[in-house]
Amino acid sequence: MLTKDTFNILCLGDIVGAPGRDILQHELEGIRNEFHIDFVIANIENSASGFGFSNKLYHEFIHMKMDAFTSGNHVYAKREVMDKFDIYDRLVRPVNFPDSHPGKGVRYFEKDGKRIALINLIGRVFMTQMPYCPFETMDKLLGEIEADIIIVDFHAETTSEKQALGWYLKDRVSLIFGTHTHVQTNDYRRLSNKTAYISDIGMCGAFDSVIGMDATISIDKFIHQLPARHQPVRHPEQSVIGAVMIGVDPKTNHIKTIETIHRVYNNERN
Repeated sequence: MLTKDTFNILCLGDIVGAPGRDILQHELEGIRNEFHIDFVIANIENSASGFGFSNKLYHEFIHMKMDAFTSGNHVYAKREVMDKFDIYDRLVRPVNFPDSHPGKGVRYFEKDGKRIALINLIGRVFMTQMPYCPFETMDKLLGEIEADIIIVDFHAETTSEKQALGWYLKDRVSLIFGTHTHVQTNDYRRLSNKTAYISDIGMCGAFDSVIGMDATISIDKFIHQLPARHQPVRHPEQSVIGAVMIGVDPKTNHIKTIETIHRVYNNERN
């Protein structure tokens, strides 16, 4: 269990459109207080209508007291952010994208005397991008990083690639958590005293959906095999918050505990 005696980090799964934003607006503060959270990380690459993020939403999330943001394959989906990427100093994009891409893949944060390194990686299996090898990228990075706590968001499609990277980074990072599939896995664990792991932390969005998107559109696309524009559920009856939390020993920086959140809420406001 997380306690006031540990340094507690909350990592929120992909925020999918308005349903994800709305449920966090109402519930995040209570979760922060319930689990004595010291630092909040959120994946925002699906926060604007299910694809990308916007300048307006980025600042709304800061107003919600989120400390740092990760992303993935949709990070550049909104053209409006391309020319402003330098101002998004709390956001990381996949570090194994080409160096010419806007943004940074590693950022440092200071909180309560702790130096936190946040890294975003993207996988290569079944992904449309052609990134550099995530394993070799991490080997190079970890020789340069100096931090008390190292957090890795691995945005990837397959559990095998995620688990392989988890074992590869054992004892070299504090937490590696998967995003992108939007379905929370039940394999969270400590790989060692220094490293915690989970294949996917899930999402924040509409519960009665296909990974946060309108189920009817998804079903039709699979049946008819025709192009269709996915969109988040407009007015879901229920929303879900998926996340992972770790408690870090403030003296040794070892992982004391890892826990998940998978909470479904009735949207009586709708």
